[in-house]
Amino acid sequence: MLAMVLREVGARLVPEERPDPEPAPGEVRIRVEACAVCRTDLHVIDGELPQTVYPIVPGHEVVGIVEAVGAGVTSRAPGTRVGVPWLGHACGRCPYCQTDRENLCDAPGFTGCTRDGGFATHLLAEAAFTIPLDAGLDPVATAPLLCAGLIGWRTLRMAGAAGTVGLYGFGAAAHIVAQVCRWQGRRVFALTRPGDREAQDFARALGAAWAGGSDEAPPEPLDVALIFAPDGRLVPAALKAVRKGGRVVCGGIHMSDIPAFPYDLLWGERAVLSVANLTREDARSFFEIVPRAGIVTHTRAYPLARANEAVAAHRSGALRGAAVLVP
Repeated sequence: MLAMVLREVGARLVPEERPDPEPAPGEVRIRVEACAVCRTDLHVIDGELPQTVYPIVPGHEVVGIVEAVGAGVTSRAPGTRVGVPWLGHACGRCPYCQTDRENLCDAPGFTGCTRDGGFATHLLAEAAFTIPLDAGLDPVATAPLLCAGLIGWRTLRMAGAAGTVGLYGFGAAAHIVAQVCRWQGRRVFALTRPGDREAQDFARALGAAWAGGSDEAPPEPLDVALIFAPDGRLVPAALKAVRKGGRVVCGGIHMSDIPAFPYDLLWGERAVLSVANLTREDARSFFEIVPRAGIVTHTRAYPLARANEAVAAHRSGALRGAAVLVP
């Protein structure tokens, strides 16, 4: 097998030939068909996630075919298509796992962070944490749904019944969330990097009622603001934009420091929430609505060997949608 390996913080990914891995009990070996590049992969590369184990093969938006199964696996047969998301393991014993909050597990495992991920031709995954996928799905189009879609879905669910939704940062996650909002009958206001007219046009093409820079005020108060850009300065801006009783939900795993802000922005029963990881129930519920909502991902495919180029394109913010590696 070929893997693109991150050997240390800040390094370039390097190709490495390895023997095909053998699945342990409870695991499956997956032949990767596509793996999207996520903002979290940049945090892994930049050393911003202390749980990361180096060297590591990044990638946690994986679509592939089960090639071999380990002892005790009966739920995934060779030849079936599955997805591999960020959450790769939960202990099942801690208070969070025991109360249907495995995303907060005390002893979790994360694909492409604590265990090798999908920037490779093959990977191992715990069978119980793979997601069954329809054999007719397009792997490249589906790959971004495994994190940008799932985290976006979990973030949106925290919005409650909000009618007006502000999306701060219009990248891989927001372009999916915007389509779900449109299907649900919500109004979307997109707030992009200041001056990024192309991103604003992209947002309007996906149904946004208004699009402008994150340094602008939306045309009316928001019921909820969903922040996908990892910039802590957006939290006070979003609090200023939401109405009384509104929510600001931070959808990323890492964010720069939030600057001090006056209590007046929080007062009025406004709330700031964070999203941590995802659950398998998130995946089940999300993939049920994907065909009903008519979600279309916007992608650019790169050969696996050009993983560094795909990462750089994602980092630049110039992509409209997601970069996807194809072995």
